[in-house]
Order: sequence, then C-alpha cells, then structure tokens
Amino acid sequence: MTRKTLSTRSRMIATALATTATLALSAGAASADEWKYAIEEALEEVQGVYATKFKEYVEANSDHTVSIYPFGTLGESADTTELAQMGAIQFVDLSPGFTGSLIPELQVFLLPYTLPENPDVLADFYKTSSTINEKLAALYEQQQLKLIDMFPEGEVVMTTKEEVKAPEDLNGVKFRVMTTPLLVETYNQFGATPTPLPWGEVFGALQLNMIQGQENPMFFVESTKMYEVTDYITFTGHNTFTTAVAANLNFYQGLSDEDKKLVQTAADQAYDYIIDYQKGLTEKSLEKIKEAKPSITVTRLSDEEREPFRQAAEKVRQKYVELTGESGKEVLDGFEKDIEASKARVEGGGASEGSSDSAAASEETKASSAN
Repeated sequence: MTRKTLSTRSRMIATALATTATLALSAGAASADEWKYAIEEALEEVQGVYATKFKEYVEANSDHTVSIYPFGTLGESADTTELAQMGAIQFVDLSPGFTGSLIPELQVFLLPYTLPENPDVLADFYKTSSTINEKLAALYEQQQLKLIDMFPEGEVVMTTKEEVKAPEDLNGVKFRVMTTPLLVETYNQFGATPTPLPWGEVFGALQLNMIQGQENPMFFVESTKMYEVTDYITFTGHNTFTTAVAANLNFYQGLSDEDKKLVQTAADQAYDYIIDYQKGLTEKSLEKIKEAKPSITVTRLSDEEREPFRQAAEKVRQKYVELTGESGKEVLDGFEKDIEASKARVEGGGASEGSSDSAAASEETKASSAN
C-alpha cells in the first residue's frame, strides 16, 4: 500500500468520524466531549482491557465519554496512527513495531535481549524511565502525538511450522514481521527470511504456507488462533511486546489542566490494572492452546540454546545505531541506564522502600513532561 493510498483512505475515515461527531453534537451532546480511542487488538485482549479501564475512569470522573475502536474498525495500525496525527481520533495505541518507521529511535524496544525479563523490573522501567517519558516523548510530539503511557504486553514467542532450537532452524523460513527496518534486520540475523505483512493477512498467509512463522505474545497467539496454522511454539526470551498510548498533540494541548490531569490519572489507573491483569496470563493462554491443540510442541530454550541468538542480536544493535545515528545511541544508552536503575530499585533490597522510590520517580518524571 502506498502512502498516498493510505492518506486517501484515512481522510475518508476521518470525514465519516467528523460527520458522526457533528450529528452527536446536534443531538444535544454538546455539554461534554466524546473522545475516540483506537486500539490494535480486540476489546477482550490486553489493549482492550487497558482501554476499557481508561474509559471507565474518564466516564466516572467527568462528563466526557470514550468510544473505543477495536482493531479493524478504522483500518490497520498505519491507518489509526495517521488518524490520530490528523486529529480525527483523540487517542490511539501504537506499537513500536509499526511506529518505528515513523520515529526510528522507537526501534530500541525491538532490540533482542535488551528489555528485562523480570516482569516487576519491566513494570517499574516503563513507569519511571526518563528516556521514555522525556526523550522519546519529545520525538512523538514532532509527529503531532502526545505520549500518554507505555506498557508491556508479555513475552514474545515464535510460532512456526517446524521446530526452532537454533538460528539455523530458521534458514529458509519466511517469517512475518511488522513493517519496521529493525525487525527485518533481527530476523535476517536470526537466519530467517523476514516478510513484512499487515496483521490482517497473517493467518491466511500461514494457512497457505506463504509464510511459515510469526511472533507475538502468548495471549495473542491464543486469541487469534495462530496455533491452528502453526505447530511449534518457542520461548526464546528475546523480547517483550510493547504498546504506547498517545493522544493527538493539538487535542491534548487544548485540554484544560483539569482534563489533562484526568487523562493522566486514567492512564495511571489503567497501567496498574493491566500490569496486575497480565500476571499468569501467558501460562493460562498456553494451557488453552494445549487443550485446543494437544499436538502443539512447546520449546523453552535454555540459556545455552539462547546464546547463538544473543550473539546474532549484537549485529542488530549495531544496525540500530546505524539507522538512528547519535540520537538513537543516546536513547539506547539512556534506555539501559534506566533499566539498571529499575533493577536496583526492584531487586536491590527493601521492596517497600523500592516501591515508594519507584512511585516518586514516576510522579517526578511525568510531572516534567505533562505540559
């Protein structure tokens, strides 16, 4: 799909949304605003659960309403990103796997074996990282987007038609990736043939053997029934799926201080809820898959088996710096520094003290980027 075609389709959707908003106002809804929020998943999936909590808080504490648009209702992820930039919708979920083409530095989230595996460290990192909430937030603003929140969605696993225990097992495998240069480079280095595809085409492509593998968090593999068209699930430990929540910048800047606080508090409430919601979700989803398809083979790579993938990942890091230059290097350095700070808080002693330090760091970071 060309950028021109995408823009034309987005403009058509934007016109329809604007017409709907006008009709709502003429029907007597002018006393409060309707905020449109597009997500990349279904309502019952992780992004949908987060968005629902966000909606519940906003509607319980204001006269505003939040309309959630699940994946597909307003097009693919590229469409909803553009709609948010245009101001046709107010909020949008944006995974770096797509927005990395728009903001190259965001591909730092795609670097294999960079994010911490400890979920408590991970949760603290997203909440307190100044690299995310200041440096990257400023880059979003250059694209007419206000970064509201970021949260993890679970460890990424590979699902394939043949067993994968080493990079050579991926030789000749056409592996679906999102349309971001660094994911293409990752699977090149892992030995596969990376094949960028829109999500809506993935199931059919696996079914027809046009591709032989894909990656996603376990809950998404289960809910989208990817296990029906693949036979092997491999835990490589190479990454965690990340999602950003953003608002149209002009919309956000036009909010009253009261509404800005409402939005941030709603996001904080939804963040805490979704972190708790995901505890045990991977294993529950895996059990559902095993029940639905007893023949599925699940492999958890040992540290020794992961080592060749880790070595391949070093070349991906070099590619990231090559693609993003000095700005990307600063982001990567800050990223790793913030991760170490989160590890020290969470793993380095007194949990309660670390927890209060984390909360204080989070409030300070968000306060500095809330304008």
